Amino acid sequence: MSYQKFYKTSFGTLFFVLVFLTATATAQNPRTTPTPRLIVPQDDRKMPVAGSNNLYCAGYVETGTVNTANEIVGAEDEQEQNIYAQGDNVYISMGANRGVKVGDMFSVIRPRGRVVTRWTKKNNLGFYVQEVGAVEVVNVKAEVSVARVVSSCDNLLLGDLLQQTPVRTSPLFEKRPRLDVFADSSGKTSGRIFMARDGRELLGREQVVYIDLGTEDSIKVGDYLTIYRPLGKGNLFDNDRDESVSAREDGFQSEVYRGGKFSNQAPRKSGSKATGRIVKTRDAKRGRQKGLRKVVGEIVILNVREKTATAVITRTAQEIHTGDRVEIQ
Repeated sequence: MSYQKFYKTSFGTLFFVLVFLTATATAQNPRTTPTPRLIVPQDDRKMPVAGSNNLYCAGYVETGTVNTANEIVGAEDEQEQNIYAQGDNVYISMGANRGVKVGDMFSVIRPRGRVVTRWTKKNNLGFYVQEVGAVEVVNVKAEVSVARVVSSCDNLLLGDLLQQTPVRTSPLFEKRPRLDVFADSSGKTSGRIFMARDGRELLGREQVVYIDLGTEDSIKVGDYLTIYRPLGKGNLFDNDRDESVSAREDGFQSEVYRGGKFSNQAPRKSGSKATGRIVKTRDAKRGRQKGLRKVVGEIVILNVREKTATAVITRTAQEIHTGDRVEIQ
């Protein structure tokens, strides 16, 4: 072996050994190991407040009229079923004579009746319209068409009405200040939650509600409203207005020592020398400032009608009830 060839071989072997020893020492010595870093891409895109279910299946309260000429009149499997959902084929009362084309989309609505509620001072809010899904035309005949149910928020029924799919855009999430449960009134327009979707009465986040504020109250899509109720309200049951403990009560003291006749946890007597009557809870509340309230959540407006608006609950401090008050922030 030549000197030059031996030198190259020895140098290559030595270099390999040095690299191996360095790597081994690095692995055994954590102080020389670089700390791994997780790099998370920063995405500034804002997310929508409401998904498609809450946006297009929220329903609304209408004061005008609806077109009852366009409806679901049959179904491919109507001999076996009377409710229909995503993937089912139905017949609609519109065909080539009405300009219907393959690919046309229609939303399916179900007017439910006039809204009667104790939670508003407005007269005749209108009638409730349930939004139950959407269909796409797949086959056009002379006077009818076949449409496939592409989305269903509820079971579709024969007789449900069809209308052009409304164009709705969800408000985007914004960075909001901390929800202040002790916040004072903004002094702006206020109303009530008079109903919620699916007949719910105890409500939480991402549930749809209807309020008695609309375009006549300058409400618009994307508005944030505070949900609140008067202090002391919101119990599902009636509370006893009087305390259950009397100021004096015999029978709890011993037979021998007779420590006194003042009941434990009894309310105070009125007067500077405690010579008056018992001060009860309602007496104490009577003298406090009017209008004390507690904030229980926040909603954002999705859809606005003349007298009403549809909204989704975005934040909660506790459970929310139908009848709770709302106020523009």
